[in-house]
Amino acid sequence: MKLHELRPTEGAKRPRKRKGRGIAGGQGKTAGYGTKGQNSRSGRGGKPYFEGGQLPLVRRLAFKRGFRNVNRVEYSVVNVGALEVFPEGTVVTQALLLQTGLVKEGKMPIKILAEGDLLHALTIEANKFSEAARAKIEAAGGTAVELSKE
Repeated sequence: MKLHELRPTEGAKRPRKRKGRGIAGGQGKTAGYGTKGQNSRSGRGGKPYFEGGQLPLVRRLAFKRGFRNVNRVEYSVVNVGALEVFPEGTVVTQALLLQTGLVKEGKMPIKILAEGDLLHALTIEANKFSEAARAKIEAAGGTAVELSKE
């Protein structure tokens, strides 16, 4: 088979309707546009927005502002003060946070924020830390380990 021998399958392409070309054409006289009225005239219809004077749908709905960033990363947030429940020297991992109930969703990355105070040293593994949270962890003698973004 060659490129010039290719044809669409039988019945795949229909001939276009030649409207208003007489009775024999099957779409003669009113050509399927009905009798009288705006939509039967030449230059049919109107603007897509126009609804016959009724307040259009796009004006009836609340105006949507801004945009939605498709690349946004949602984090499970844990405050430094909430980590006070762990004893000194504990390695706080995502699994441990999930087990203790500080994080509800296991699939989301974790971000540590600075609300509250940390009074003893912990090693905290998370995907992201706020600058203030990192400072509080290091001030208490702990370490903030940032996990790779996978």
